[in-house]
Amino acid sequence: MRIDKFSFGCIEVDGERYERDVVIDRGRLKMRKKKPSQAFRAEFGHTPLSVEEKIPWKCKRLVVGTGEPGSLPVMSAVYEEAKRRGVEVVVVPTAEAIRLLARSDPSTNAVLHITC
Repeated sequence: MRIDKFSFGCIEVDGERYERDVVIDRGRLKMRKKKPSQAFRAEFGHTPLSVEEKIPWKCKRLVVGTGEPGSLPVMSAVYEEAKRRGVEVVVVPTAEAIRLLARSDPSTNAVLHITC
């Protein structure tokens, strides 16, 4: 899987353009379904990443791209669940997350926020 381009609101993966957050799960690209996390929006001022979502836990490392300026909140329960599962969590702005993924092995999954 190759991430060709990223800019605010758009990511291009293997030549396909997406205008939604994406999830990389064991080499497969899926759209992020953030509806389960929307219940926490008022608390954070933004829909956070929560354990209510289908996070791709079957990995050694989970990279979370927090958007162009890095504004996506990650709830503490995500870190707690990762620790319980023995998964390293790396939370960085999406551009940095893409650079990390380019150097990662297949045991790394990701959640990439493409806007704020």
